[in-house]
Amino acid sequence: MITLASDFGSAYPAAMKGVILSKCDARLIDVAHDFPRQDVRAAAFWLRETLPYFPPAVHLAVIDPGVGTDRRAVVLRVGDHVLVGPDNGVLKPAARRIAAEYDDEPSLEAYKIDVENPDSTTFHGRDVFAPAAADAHEVGADALDTIERFVPIECSSLADYSFPDPERDDDSVTGEVLVVDDFGNCITNIPGADVRPFERIAVNGEPTPVGDTFEAVLRGSRLVTVGSHGYVECDVNHGRGDEAFGLSAGDTVRLDFD
Repeated sequence: MITLASDFGSAYPAAMKGVILSKCDARLIDVAHDFPRQDVRAAAFWLRETLPYFPPAVHLAVIDPGVGTDRRAVVLRVGDHVLVGPDNGVLKPAARRIAAEYDDEPSLEAYKIDVENPDSTTFHGRDVFAPAAADAHEVGADALDTIERFVPIECSSLADYSFPDPERDDDSVTGEVLVVDDFGNCITNIPGADVRPFERIAVNGEPTPVGDTFEAVLRGSRLVTVGSHGYVECDVNHGRGDEAFGLSAGDTVRLDFD
């Protein structure tokens, strides 16, 4: 299969699918096409939390604010998975997480896509990445080096995105909101283990209960919980945590335990 992810909205992904289907008969699976526009960090987070659950596949991810510039178009191989997209950091966190799913963690291989005169300088998803994903699907992960325009490069040269670590002292931890999901849940970079021993903490100075589920508090009430990704979330039962806590992606979150 080939998975597709982008910030393109509803129309542009169809052109990518058309190109792929004209070159191969892959099963196409949409991850999402409504990632926050030009937000490499948010896309890197969601790809890291989503792609490892797929069986071996080619993963096409185009969140590309640098389209048309000298940023590279790249292909990564990790085990039986192939990732295709811009070299701006969006791919590498997912590649690391996929590698960790193997019993013997595989090495990462990287290729630059040799691009000559694409039809458009603004739609490399259609003109560069979709054909590369189709070709990778046709030859298989083990034979990427047979595609002439895939030029091997050092993995250490790849752009990367490393999510920030929280800062701790004796009675508190300070992190930040990595993303806000469609429910308004504010997902932070603070590991869930930091809050699990507590029934109540302060979030940016406001006392807040800690619950294992949303139903631990009354409907419309704020809470802190640990999401399926293992990080602390600032949420509301049947409501929006971003509005209740006054938080957006990138904002600082301080949790006080005393």
